[in-house]
Amino acid sequence: MRKSMNKPQVEFLEFSGMTYQDAWDIQTKYHNELKSNKVAWRDLTEQQRKEKRQLHRMIFCEHGHVYTLGKSGSKDHLLLTDDQLASKEIEYFKINRGGDITYHGPGQITGYPIFDMDEFYNDIHKYVRMLEECIIKLLEEYNIVGDRIEGFTGVWIKSDQKGKPDRKLCAIGVHMSRWVTLHGFALNVNSDLSYFSNIIPCGIDDEDKAVTSIQQELGRKVDMEEVKVKLKAIFASEFGFEYVV
Repeated sequence: MRKSMNKPQVEFLEFSGMTYQDAWDIQTKYHNELKSNKVAWRDLTEQQRKEKRQLHRMIFCEHGHVYTLGKSGSKDHLLLTDDQLASKEIEYFKINRGGDITYHGPGQITGYPIFDMDEFYNDIHKYVRMLEECIIKLLEEYNIVGDRIEGFTGVWIKSDQKGKPDRKLCAIGVHMSRWVTLHGFALNVNSDLSYFSNIIPCGIDDEDKAVTSIQQELGRKVDMEEVKVKLKAIFASEFGFEYVV
């Protein structure tokens, strides 16, 4: 693929079935690489830095069953004991992203953009809104109206029926260091939603809030590969980057 010097360059990586720790190690490796480049290049001229463009990564994972707790979360929101986690073969990690507790597992696309935001824009709130926007645009492809709810991060389907709760379809939790991003989003495509009953998802314990998936909303299983292809293209379009091979 011919590179455009006007667009950030992103390598796409995909993993399935690996442990959460292995995925976190891979993220951390690329995260540290981008940060190290920024330090090594800081004495260069602006033109020289432009010639040494960063290679960003977009990682899609389909994890085994795991609960992750963000730095602002409470372990009280995990409703299983350590023995119960072990018996159900569910991993648990306390990590350095924002947000509270969530679930990752088969049928879910967990996306990790490892971006040096100096090549995009330096605005963490805009970055989170852009992640949400990409998911909202994906849902449009399936005639699902995704939305935001004030005070709650992520993408939701607002209640349109009396007695039916707002449903969260995608959780978002990020971390930035030297304007390099880590962690990202968790999109429920064909997820087994019963695993969310073992936690208070994202610390939200409201009767009018629930968790859902694309499969649940459509009443049918969705082709994961199709979703990934659509999502990859939407991210490139919305963030204005191109994938490299």
